[in-house]
Amino acid sequence: MDILNKISDTVRAIGGKRNRTESTTAIIVASGNSTRMGEGISKQMLLLDNIPVVARAIMAFDACECISEIIVVAREDEFYLYREFQKLYKFKKFVRLVSGGKTRQESVRNGFLAVSKQTRFVAIHDGARCLITPEQIESVCREAYKHDCATAATRAVDSVKVSNGKNLYIDSSADRNHIWLAQTPQVFKHEIYALALKKAEADHLAVTDDNSLVQNLGASIKLVECGRNNLKITTPDDIPVALAILKSREKMI
Repeated sequence: MDILNKISDTVRAIGGKRNRTESTTAIIVASGNSTRMGEGISKQMLLLDNIPVVARAIMAFDACECISEIIVVAREDEFYLYREFQKLYKFKKFVRLVSGGKTRQESVRNGFLAVSKQTRFVAIHDGARCLITPEQIESVCREAYKHDCATAATRAVDSVKVSNGKNLYIDSSADRNHIWLAQTPQVFKHEIYALALKKAEADHLAVTDDNSLVQNLGASIKLVECGRNNLKITTPDDIPVALAILKSREKMI
């Protein structure tokens, strides 16, 4: 009986460790100028089925068990809109707004410096990637808890060609079995990302992807399959696709 009790205690301990939830801050970056959407159009404020793109992203993180707090990095001239979102959608974990920087890297840094002292992990997400689900966020977070760093991604399904960079001839072919398309959220242990920021500054490194920032530190990042529907709204052509995905989800409920 003692042996059985010890085995049961061990199983419970292992299960608890695997299912533990760390203090995780979501940093949602929504401060871009949306130049590819057309002049004067902010992609994060576009309506998808009557809900703004960025509000949909916040909703997903607000509903995710792993997320402790949400920081939105936004344009100052849109701060008032987020205050309205707070009243309208009653977000529970949206704690503060932070001004964006001149680059995405600077914007994420501004958000990172505003996280709570209790934060152990940061989940960095593009505000325009509004179709992420709470379940996908949790999957990436839990892989990060086990491996220190993890990123949403999806396998490449098309043949991948590398150009010669000059006159658009094919230079080489890449094995798509090893090619993944990076998405967000990208989740990192707090101290690792802090060190990555410092090293990037020392190296004068400029990146548009936080995985690259952390890789520059030499850290390994676990890939988590989140499917092709984790779409980022980048051009007007993405809007009808996003609407179709939303409609298909409604039919599955």
